[in-house]
Amino acid sequence: MKLLTCRFGDERIRTAVLVDDRVIDVSQVIEGLSPEAQVLTLLGRAGIAAAGGGMMRLLQAGEPGMAALREYLAQLPEARKAEAPTLAQVKLLAPVPRPGKIIGVGRNYADHAKETGVQPFEKPRIIFKMGSAVSAPFAPVQRPAAVTKMDFESELAVIIGRPGRHVPEHEALDLVAGYTVLNDLSARELQFDVQPAQTTFAKSMDGFCPMGPWMVSADEVPDPQALEVRCWLNGQQMQHGHTRDMLFPVRTLIAYLSQFMTLEPGDVITTGTPAGIGAFRTPPLYLKPGDRLRLEVSGVGTLEHDII
Repeated sequence: MKLLTCRFGDERIRTAVLVDDRVIDVSQVIEGLSPEAQVLTLLGRAGIAAAGGGMMRLLQAGEPGMAALREYLAQLPEARKAEAPTLAQVKLLAPVPRPGKIIGVGRNYADHAKETGVQPFEKPRIIFKMGSAVSAPFAPVQRPAAVTKMDFESELAVIIGRPGRHVPEHEALDLVAGYTVLNDLSARELQFDVQPAQTTFAKSMDGFCPMGPWMVSADEVPDPQALEVRCWLNGQQMQHGHTRDMLFPVRTLIAYLSQFMTLEPGDVITTGTPAGIGAFRTPPLYLKPGDRLRLEVSGVGTLEHDII
């Protein structure tokens, strides 16, 4: 399934499934789903109420919720599907508009590590982006006036759908609800030109996490290490990598992270970028107002946005 968070003509935020070119509103179905008991226990300990609806409610309902949604769609009359708006008639938002955690992985492709001049890491290098940095697919991203070294990173992002702590690698992919495309925008002057480096700040400015256009459910991506990752800037290809070249594959990242923190439904792991970013080109190539980016992960989707 391709799962969307979007606005219809009345501007109400809805959760939907893309079937062919039709956007099927499933908001009411999701509101009726029950969060899994493990999720309720986790939320209760933190004093947090379960989500009342939206993508987070679906993720908190786990695989039983996904199964109920598939059954609803299978029974939906074709006439009802034909009445639904087309993709062009809705305004897409990030599939998870405000993740609990956005966990990045630095230099997770061998070619990217090589272009930065460092040896591959022995363990994942973990970076964080703030949830407030998330922006919608196709929405323009404003470069802050004080930033002159704004850079792009095309990445496969993993959306967690089940809580997990101390998860063995052979069970790690069971936590995955789905996948999306993410641009890990960064202000390189704050990451590389100051001491100490301010990497989280450099990656967490408003709009610096375009994500989408949808979440592809995990059952449609049987092997996250069999995907191509690309980025184009103003029509010119900048990046082309393959997830098989990750130093730490998705299952390893999930297992590693879960040694130290509980992964929760709605968390996003953005898995690193292949070579070709602007900072390590000769000469460096940084984003400027008027630029247009296109980012693609095969089998997942294509994300586009402008810089203003």
